[in-house]
Amino acid sequence: MALPVPPPARVFAELLPTPAPASAPAGGGGGGGGGGGPPAPSGREVHVSGSAELSAGPDRARVSLRLGSRKGAAGAARSSVSRRLEYIAQSARQRGVTEENMTVTEDFSRVEDTYQMEAEVCIIFSDFGKMQNVCNLLIEKLGTSVTISPPHFYHTPEAVDTLRRQVCVAAVGNTRRKAQEVCRLFGQSLGKPLLIREEETKEWGGHIDDHLSNSPDSLTLQERIQNATAYASCRVFAVFEIKGKENRRNKLL
Repeated sequence: MALPVPPPARVFAELLPTPAPASAPAGGGGGGGGGGGPPAPSGREVHVSGSAELSAGPDRARVSLRLGSRKGAAGAARSSVSRRLEYIAQSARQRGVTEENMTVTEDFSRVEDTYQMEAEVCIIFSDFGKMQNVCNLLIEKLGTSVTISPPHFYHTPEAVDTLRRQVCVAAVGNTRRKAQEVCRLFGQSLGKPLLIREEETKEWGGHIDDHLSNSPDSLTLQERIQNATAYASCRVFAVFEIKGKENRRNKLL
């Protein structure tokens, strides 16, 4: 599933030099002027573009566990499922899973002359090692009485926002380094930024939280994580001031 479309290109900063104030007339008469204000900006600039590409693995995994029981007596069917539900919840809590990350749904029905109780437990993990430990334990202790679906990996909105910020900052840094190298090539010193504009962002791979996973059951755990990894690229355009001759001491450094 594709990530949400990022916001359109926007200006991050535009620091235009202010015009020099008019110099005061020389004292005495209406004669010529002496310069009292700072010199006007030279107007020498370097225009560059730069880009960056980063990736981020999923930060959440959802595991669904299904179990059921069919008995001649309603109480027996409920009791069989309830015992296993309590064991699942206890095992998850002992390994650091909080109550808000566990959701239980139950369905009770009459099938011919029997009573059927079915339940599903959805557990959200942020620690994939703990996820494997919990699943392995439940398979060992409950066997075929519980069905555990393959984990579904995804990104939280916060993780996606972090990736977008990081790739933009990385692109700006690459652009500044490129401008510095261009100035050094001509023996000049890079000045302050006059304009920094994000021109293009792209995102692909990975998927946000989705109850349906398109990954086939044959994939390994690492393949699922790789399929859920998100990638982002960013290209920025920047204008920097050229200050003048490069300081020899800085050049030696």
